[in-house]
Amino acid sequence: MKPAIFSRPFFEDKSRAFWRLQAVGWSGYMLLRIVSNISNTGLAIEGVIRVLIESIIGYCLTLLLSTLYGYFRRLPRISGILLTIATLLLATLIYAVLNAFTLSVIRDAEPGISLGLVLGNVFLNFIVLAGWSALYFGINFYLVVESQTDQLKLLENQASSAQLAMLRYQLNPHFLFNTLNSISTLVLLKQTERANVMLSRLSSFLRYTLANEPTAHVTLSQETETLKLYLEIEKMRFDDRLRPHFDIDPRVAKARLPSLLLQPLVENAIKYAVTPQEEGADITVSARLAGERVHIAVTDTGPGLTETRLRPTLSTGVGLANIRERLAQAYGPDHRFEAKSNPGKGFSVEIEIPFQIEEPAREAA
Repeated sequence: MKPAIFSRPFFEDKSRAFWRLQAVGWSGYMLLRIVSNISNTGLAIEGVIRVLIESIIGYCLTLLLSTLYGYFRRLPRISGILLTIATLLLATLIYAVLNAFTLSVIRDAEPGISLGLVLGNVFLNFIVLAGWSALYFGINFYLVVESQTDQLKLLENQASSAQLAMLRYQLNPHFLFNTLNSISTLVLLKQTERANVMLSRLSSFLRYTLANEPTAHVTLSQETETLKLYLEIEKMRFDDRLRPHFDIDPRVAKARLPSLLLQPLVENAIKYAVTPQEEGADITVSARLAGERVHIAVTDTGPGLTETRLRPTLSTGVGLANIRERLAQAYGPDHRFEAKSNPGKGFSVEIEIPFQIEEPAREAA
């Protein structure tokens, strides 16, 4: 956790933060010098007055330095560095001369400035002003880095959200075409009731896909209901050839996952398992809790993969890489994605993600 002084609320108003640090810093310096003076020379009012004047002079000089440094920071680097060093040395000399004069006024009957008094103050005054300058540039550098880091994070989040949206919107145009074609066929056959049911289900499915944020996470129960709606549409095309099954552990019903993550996998199973077989195929969607992880599997009883007939892509045309990329965007390395094939007996995809149940900021509609 960052110290309070370096937390963002403290520096939200840079002007206010500067005046606070200036007041606290010079007050602390004054108290430290007074305590040191008392411990060395005893309680002498002259020493206290001298330290008070010295602190006021230092406070005023650093106000002037902050203005000049702010201007120098906008200059080319070499010019800015040279001017900063020259200004620091000049300010040290002025500080030493004023402190020497103050000491002479308090201590001597005939005030005056001597080279010895000036040189006696130069080292301490240089250390004080150089330390103040280092803090000034250090804090400003910290604020610049923080600002750039925030901008980089914002750009990364925007890029990630755009990529997630792109991946989510890569829905299968063939599904929509086939469904509309089926509805058209039902209308031509004057099976208006079935056509209305199919159109209503298609409308509900599209409403869900378009209404939700593309980067939203939904509960597994919501995802399952969407899959059932999708399968009901497809079942009107394939009848008994499409045999869907769901085996969802109630304990993971509220687990969250990216919206429409499983739909392309089911769509893939329909294309490569149900369509090519006269008897159709079973498609099973299962989910169970494994410790702090959710294990999800989409399996089918199709022909699986063979050397002559591969299943390289989803019917969306973007491949299993689409699902992998969405998982990587959502969970980073904290997930597992594995595709398995048993030639002649089926194909399965297994996904393992963290068990998360809270994400109110990304709740789907």
